[in-house]
Amino acid sequence: MAYINFQPKDFFDTKLWTGNDTAQTITGIPFAPDFVWIKNRSAAESHTLVNTVIGANNFLKSNANSANNTNSEFLKSFTSDGYTLGSADEVNNASNNIVGWNWKAGTTGSGTTGGSGTGKPYSYSVNTTSGFSIVTYTGNGSAGHTIPHGLGVAPKFIIVKSDSDNYNWTVYYGDPTDYLVLNAGDATTDSNEVWNDTAPTSTVFTVGNRNSTNQNTATFVAYCFTDITGFSKAGLYNGSGATTGAFVYTGFKPAFVMTKIATTGGNDTGGWVMVDNKRYPNNLSNSPILFGNLTNAEETSYNCEFFSNGFRFNASSVTVNGAGNSYAFLAFAEEPLVASNGQPATAR
Repeated sequence: MAYINFQPKDFFDTKLWTGNDTAQTITGIPFAPDFVWIKNRSAAESHTLVNTVIGANNFLKSNANSANNTNSEFLKSFTSDGYTLGSADEVNNASNNIVGWNWKAGTTGSGTTGGSGTGKPYSYSVNTTSGFSIVTYTGNGSAGHTIPHGLGVAPKFIIVKSDSDNYNWTVYYGDPTDYLVLNAGDATTDSNEVWNDTAPTSTVFTVGNRNSTNQNTATFVAYCFTDITGFSKAGLYNGSGATTGAFVYTGFKPAFVMTKIATTGGNDTGGWVMVDNKRYPNNLSNSPILFGNLTNAEETSYNCEFFSNGFRFNASSVTVNGAGNSYAFLAFAEEPLVASNGQPATAR
């Protein structure tokens, strides 16, 4: 059964390339990307995150709390089916294997934020079909500040970072009282200062007076995702602690999965595990993984098995499948066809 009337690759795609230490243009992405997340697979280099709202030559690092970096040797420009890279080792070191995860947004606009305190400017690029938006906004320091996200339905997963100041990345994963940190393996933390203990609505998400989401006059970027049946899903799963892990139902064959332990007290030095179907085409016994919060080169561990309707990590590690632990995840589809019973179907 197909739940969507588009191909998932029209809105999310993983691209692999080999660095050459000089400017090169990456082509063949099925759309003009609006959000690009790049990682050198071969070497210990920082992640590079770029979007069209802030613009090329500007990037943030998911493994660091640093503010926006401006450098034309990273992502120089966006094209209709990719982007042009400079010579930076993080994105184009000679003979290194590189991965780029790419999302399409598209409809742009701007306005003034609402809620408590002084209204501040915001801009966005949104795609309601795929349930994804990029929002940049200025903080006002007042708890209850509301930020329009443009999705038309409440987001299930939000990643926020100040691009003007050195504050941690802050992640909403479905619980408005808690948050995770993208640039660390920290456990989930309870605080009413981050999301103001207020769940997102179909029009806005709410921030408290924490500097990491709402410092007065600081500027921020938010990546907002909602569930689209057959294409994307965010949620929680419970670890089993067994070698054959807990099956996680997504309703589609995954192309990309990112997961992080979300249990109170669940500090983990591994942290945010990232797997995809391009680096991992055949359900290998040792899946090539990267960590979103670490500079580490690609490693093989935590075998992740993709099915036509979900995934599971076949490892007892606390990083992905510890007994009694809960895990936040964000997943995107390779194919929208699913089995309907919530059990593992055919392996990829």
